[in-house]
Amino acid sequence: MTELRADEVKTKLPALLAGEGWLDERAMLEAELLASDQESPRIFHALNDVVAARGEVARLVYVDASIDGKPLTSYGADGVIMSTATGSTGYSLAAGGPILHPQAEEFLLLPILPHLSSAYTLVLPPTAVVKLCVSTSHQATFSIDGHINLPLPSGAIITVKHSSNRIRFLRINPANFYGSLEPKLKGNQ
Repeated sequence: MTELRADEVKTKLPALLAGEGWLDERAMLEAELLASDQESPRIFHALNDVVAARGEVARLVYVDASIDGKPLTSYGADGVIMSTATGSTGYSLAAGGPILHPQAEEFLLLPILPHLSSAYTLVLPPTAVVKLCVSTSHQATFSIDGHINLPLPSGAIITVKHSSNRIRFLRINPANFYGSLEPKLKGNQ
């Protein structure tokens, strides 16, 4: 219940328990990681974002990206972010991406500080399947929502698509995404 402040819990929690409030349903991403040292792929689900990025070494990683089986580009960058609408106000926004409405089913593909590579963000439909092939001379990092961080060896393949899983938040305050956006982003909530 991140929308309730600690001083509001005693007054608003009984209303939620009485059935008031509303469900806020959000799209998620599914990421499949296949590294050369694995026998089978590992599957992860993300509410915010999936990131393939340089690790401890401050050098570019190279990521060949394709969408729906068709080559898109090769990024030479600090990494690549795949973000949901929920994650579009986090790391993706800090990297220069757009803000999507929380109910949007689309997701984002954007490079992190690309060098002589495509620098634009793509807004992808929920049916898109993105394949990222990572090449690097050092160990990179694979991050799911910033909570799961795994070593990402060169040659790893990450396949990202819309997840069949969805997340639901129980809300008590009326929805006012646009009116609350700026105060939330400035930390004045």
